[in-house]
Amino acid sequence: MTSKTDINRRSFLKASIVAGGAAVFSFSLPVGSRAAARFGLAAAPAADFQPNAFIKIARTGKVTVVVGQVEMGQGVYTSLPMIVADELEVDWANVAYEVAPAGRAYINPAMGMQATGGSSSVRGLFAPLRKSAATVREMLVSAAAQGWNVSAETCKAESGKVIHTASNRSIAYGELLDAAAKITPPSNPKLKDPKDFKYIGKGVKRLDSPEKVNGKAVFGIDVRVPGMLYATILRSPVIGGTVKSIDDAAAKAVRGVTNIVSLGYGVGVIAENYTAARRGRSALKVAWNDEKMAAVSSESIYSTLAAGADKDKGIVAKKTGDVAAGRAKAAKTVEAVYWAPFLAHVTMEPMNFTADVRKDGVEVWGGIQAQGLVQGVVAKTAEMPIDKVKVNTTLLGGGFGRRFEMDYVVDATLLSKAAGKPVKVVWTREDDMQNDFYRPAAYNKMSAGLDASGNPVFWHHRIATDSIMARAGLAFGFVLKDDQLDDSSVEGANNLPYDFPDFQCDWVRKDTGVPVGFWRSVGSSHTAFSTECFFDEVAQAAGKDPVAFRLSMLAKHPRHAGVVKLAAEKAGWGKPAAGTFQGIAVHESFGSYVAQVAEVSVAKDGKVKVHRVICAIDCGQVVNPDTVAAQMESSIVYGLSAALFGEITVKDGKVQQKNFTDHRVLRMNEMPKVETYIVPSTEGHGGVGEPGTPPIAPAVCNAIFAATGKRIRSLPIKTSELASRS
Repeated sequence: MTSKTDINRRSFLKASIVAGGAAVFSFSLPVGSRAAARFGLAAAPAADFQPNAFIKIARTGKVTVVVGQVEMGQGVYTSLPMIVADELEVDWANVAYEVAPAGRAYINPAMGMQATGGSSSVRGLFAPLRKSAATVREMLVSAAAQGWNVSAETCKAESGKVIHTASNRSIAYGELLDAAAKITPPSNPKLKDPKDFKYIGKGVKRLDSPEKVNGKAVFGIDVRVPGMLYATILRSPVIGGTVKSIDDAAAKAVRGVTNIVSLGYGVGVIAENYTAARRGRSALKVAWNDEKMAAVSSESIYSTLAAGADKDKGIVAKKTGDVAAGRAKAAKTVEAVYWAPFLAHVTMEPMNFTADVRKDGVEVWGGIQAQGLVQGVVAKTAEMPIDKVKVNTTLLGGGFGRRFEMDYVVDATLLSKAAGKPVKVVWTREDDMQNDFYRPAAYNKMSAGLDASGNPVFWHHRIATDSIMARAGLAFGFVLKDDQLDDSSVEGANNLPYDFPDFQCDWVRKDTGVPVGFWRSVGSSHTAFSTECFFDEVAQAAGKDPVAFRLSMLAKHPRHAGVVKLAAEKAGWGKPAAGTFQGIAVHESFGSYVAQVAEVSVAKDGKVKVHRVICAIDCGQVVNPDTVAAQMESSIVYGLSAALFGEITVKDGKVQQKNFTDHRVLRMNEMPKVETYIVPSTEGHGGVGEPGTPPIAPAVCNAIFAATGKRIRSLPIKTSELASRS
């Protein structure tokens, strides 16, 4: 644990206490009659006790954890309350959650902002939440001890009560709130010994499941506001096109249409209902300025990236030894090119947002991944002070990095401002797929060398991609210069764990004009494919078993080796079920180590079926193992969909894919059986939302080679290529 992390965590805790209000500690909350009798205080009406931004305790003893992260299926509305419940010593049946507002108190120290992404929720908040809960627990114990006139050391907290062991007296938390409010918070509360955890490391029932089952759950697309209008936006079919001229006469004639608004980048149609908005949009006649990208195609993009990898100097991301010298002395050299296409996020819930811009302030509602960014963008767009912007966070029907973007937020804010009423913007699936911030396409030029005995000599990896941070970095307040490395483009490649004496990873930045953004597992989503597939090629050249060759080169990386061994053992490596073939891949991302063995079959027509995936993960100390298993399954289906079907192509500057008919995802009957095995660990927390995605594509492709003898070097996997094999 670095000092920087420690400082961030301390700052976060301090911020949360201040936001909760130092004044909360300085005044007496109303007290109940039972507590009044015990402590000689005047009874007063019931009220909750909120000593910091995260924790509320009701007179009933109900503990509500205020969660600043957003829930998009990953279980954060359960895992974070688990941390508090364990440290605070309360029964799970008495725990609830509440969605936090946008505010500095809820900054995730792992990200430096109030945001959910990078598999950082537990990693960033485990320590601050434990400390916050321990602080409240000690305040409650001290309050009880003072009331009984005994030493706090002779008391303990257990199941929502404080107990004086010697006298067998006890008092519920709900009866201590007034006295606890008078206690000075300890600066360094004692944390529980991990061996005493009741919930952390064990599965519990999710707190958000009931509302999702009974229909009470509210996603962004479910928001209803009194007086609300509906809107949709017509954008240029060519990437980056802007409005040249508008003929809106027919659109204005559509019953229910109230406003037509030119936004520069598109035309907004506002109506009394969504159907009218759609009809009005269809009636628009718009001329576009779209010449800049009109000649761009997938073929030209591929050529641009390939030329960059072949000819441009690039930026050295990492270098050990001398690859030129290694190449010269290698007895055998292996070379290959790997291609990963642009990918859409394909969230199940298309982009949508609701805004109410008034003269005295703004209120917004929606599924977002970065409340702090949203608050700032809305304030700037509406021309309002930031403290006049209220952000209401709903559930998200999928994020995957897409809801870090602010385009749909700006849409709703601008149109509400123009209409003078609340406006809900809803994108169609086609809008969503053709106006995404795509996972960058990546051209990977690979070479490696072996000596005469099959031992590794050198590894050279050149990656040509767009830069995510060159664009997205602007939202975070910095500009990526031409000579600066975009770490997100090389992550997973520059930290290759295998022991090659001479190693180099280069990055070549090539701007294709296609908007790119964060996609689940970011750079690792494509670097794991190229590195782990190519490593299998090197293993074949060395005449070595893929598992044995990996283990022979992971002596300096025991956590990588550990998950490889576990996955191989649980899969029965080398003994697949009849008619199936095995492939393996291992990858580190977001602080976690994941190895996967895929068992596949390939039909004569080239169709690939993934029957079984064995997943081993070392994510350090686990909070909720059920969440880990669920996230591995989620990551695998997401990555498998991309590997088998995912591809965004461009023709004449236009994205060709429109819906799930031509950019389909894995169906339920195609889902393999997934077995997840968690390595017991006391190491620091790793993420689990993203690390399961990178290894699945290479594991499947390596299994396809075992089945067919054909290397898959370009995604998605083409059945036509496999059907034509000799």
